[in-house]
Amino acid sequence: MKRYSVFAIAREALRQHRGWERAWGSPEPANSYDAVIVGAGGHGLATAYYLGKNHGITNVAVLDKGWLGGGNTGRNTTIIRSNYLQDPSAAIYEKARSLYETLSQELNYNIMFSPRGVMMLAQTEHEVRGYLRTERANALQGVETRFISAQEVKRLVPIIRLDGPRYPVLGALWQPRAGTARHDAVAWGYARACASMGMHVIQNCAVTGIEAVGGQVTAVNTTKGTIGCKKLGLVVAGHSGALADMAGFRLPVESVALQALVSEPIKPIMDVVVMANTVHGYMSQSDKGEMVIGGGADHFNNYTQRGSWQHVEETVRALCETFPMLSRLKMLRQWGGIVDMTGDRSPIISKTPLEGCFINCGWGTGGFKAIPGSGWAMAELMARGNSPLAEAFSMYRFREGRFIDESVAAGVAH
Repeated sequence: MKRYSVFAIAREALRQHRGWERAWGSPEPANSYDAVIVGAGGHGLATAYYLGKNHGITNVAVLDKGWLGGGNTGRNTTIIRSNYLQDPSAAIYEKARSLYETLSQELNYNIMFSPRGVMMLAQTEHEVRGYLRTERANALQGVETRFISAQEVKRLVPIIRLDGPRYPVLGALWQPRAGTARHDAVAWGYARACASMGMHVIQNCAVTGIEAVGGQVTAVNTTKGTIGCKKLGLVVAGHSGALADMAGFRLPVESVALQALVSEPIKPIMDVVVMANTVHGYMSQSDKGEMVIGGGADHFNNYTQRGSWQHVEETVRALCETFPMLSRLKMLRQWGGIVDMTGDRSPIISKTPLEGCFINCGWGTGGFKAIPGSGWAMAELMARGNSPLAEAFSMYRFREGRFIDESVAAGVAH
């Protein structure tokens, strides 16, 4: 596959851009593969990519019931950070953040990574104490983060209101090397790299069943026929429970909608990401000028990918208190994604009771930031049978009492 470069752009400009290759093909499924990944979102494509790059396994198919990146990968608010409290969380998210820094060069595809910095506002004394604790934990983990004063917050974000009305801004946990990336481009870059290694990315191919012989996975049944496989990776976010049922085991997850919205585009007013967990809203400004706004997950189980006015009211009310100028903007569009939540709000990257079948799920509201690290760990687990990054995230930790409780530690799962 030809490399993208300034010279390639100049060359194609001279011949009316008629020489560009397709970034990935539309192959028909083969009879069998060494590995089949179900889910052509960021995590599934990253898993396939690192299977090939790190472990030399390239006879791989990535299946998706819809279009590539059409699930949560294309529906999130693009935040990337790694300042988590628990050691296993900080390790895998920092791995992902560090991989994001050079991912455009590695994939030869501009993912528009922007290390603009992420701040998490402290609006109660409890949050101040919690973030000071996280700052010290991150120092031990090698994650660059620090607690900054309210005056420093105002300097970095001039449009912010520090004095309430419900909650004043007392400071913030600040990670200067965190930021955002273009969510679609992450999926497209990984897909292009997988295709260049000879892997098959097969869209509109829904899995309808999973076959096994003697407790060992042998094939998946799909709307495009039966596909044999030696190893199977299930990476389908909110539909993980349904795929686990097909494989004959249950998962400790529940699916809910997470909603977001963007405003009309305006001139640049904010060049960092701000998360306000007490009032529960977070915001950044896109390269097109839109204010990208998100909040909490729905309080009831559902599989909807549409937004609701209740969410708009709750989230926008919270952010208008902190950023009064937002009240003058119009909403451009709104959407939802289906996220899978575990009891401790930490992911599952694990072997399953079905031999040869592996599961990657439970990222809840924080999946996008983890894509490279998640794919790295899942590929290592599938190829070698174990991964230091994934070891703590076994699905069996819930019955063994080894929780990685980020919901209590961070006060929010984002």
